[in-house]
Amino acid sequence: MATNSLPPSPIAPTVDFSAEGVQHGFLRLPYSRDESAWGSVMIPICVIRNGRGPTALLTGGNHGDEYEGPVALYDLARTLQPDQVSGTVIIVPAMNYPAFVAGTRTSPIDKGNLNRSFPGRPDGTVTQKIADYFQRELLPRADLVLDFHSGGKTLDFLPFAAAHILADKALERKAFAAVEAFSAPWSVKMLEIDAVGMYDTAAEEMGKIFVTTELGGGGTARAETVRIAKRGVLNVLRHASIVKGPVDRQVTRWLDMPSDDCFSFAEVDGLLEPMIDLGGEIAKGATIARVHPVGRTGQAPHEIKSKMAGLLAARHFPGLVQAGDCVSVVAAVVSGAQKGG
Repeated sequence: MATNSLPPSPIAPTVDFSAEGVQHGFLRLPYSRDESAWGSVMIPICVIRNGRGPTALLTGGNHGDEYEGPVALYDLARTLQPDQVSGTVIIVPAMNYPAFVAGTRTSPIDKGNLNRSFPGRPDGTVTQKIADYFQRELLPRADLVLDFHSGGKTLDFLPFAAAHILADKALERKAFAAVEAFSAPWSVKMLEIDAVGMYDTAAEEMGKIFVTTELGGGGTARAETVRIAKRGVLNVLRHASIVKGPVDRQVTRWLDMPSDDCFSFAEVDGLLEPMIDLGGEIAKGATIARVHPVGRTGQAPHEIKSKMAGLLAARHFPGLVQAGDCVSVVAAVVSGAQKGG
């Protein structure tokens, strides 16, 4: 499916995307290095196909220190059977596999942030080559894309599914319907502070229904957030009529991120003192956190004020911050509790 304007991808799949049944294999990316002159990066992939129908592309590990998605997708690849499927399900539990096995946000090979590397390059770095393969080979096959995220080691989120506000309102409605079907405790109309080079943007520019998540953080997973991920991925597949069965509808509340006022950033280095916990309500102008200088005692903390009223949807996770770190995300509540799906 590669275009003529670029050389072919060096990645070779060991699966046949047109074959019926279940296949477990790899996206093999040649990577010559000191430890292995003719070595490869082997990215696990599963393809489940049964007849005609839509194609879902399910991904996790876009950032390597986010775990709910990989847990849910490795489990789904093991348990989903072809007779449950109408169409095709492509599962890549750890997109940036080098980052995933290292437990880091970016690749230890080239420091590449996969979610800022699209459309990628077939003759670029390892991360750029992975992005290029998704851009030219996997995304064009998909009708629906679900990309799992969490906060990683530096952020913690309320567990939510999200889609972006789009210029294409018909596509936006389909994406928000899939978000509601996911049935996370929270559903978000998402604003990105840095959308350049994102997997999300690449999919949406192709007209694909794109759903993402933020399901916790702190560089780990919790039993609750893993349950949300497992239920949510099946709900989205059922909503799309790819997997048989009814959507398991749970209560969800809609949040909106209407502007850059949602985000607060540290302006000094220091010790972070949260003034409100996740899910707590905050008034415009109220102190959302304080940053204490640590070089000597006796100095007043720097106060970070909320630029809008709303609910604390995300916070910085470690206790120490540096100038420029995102400290908090405030979202506006746009609806009360309702059944998703």
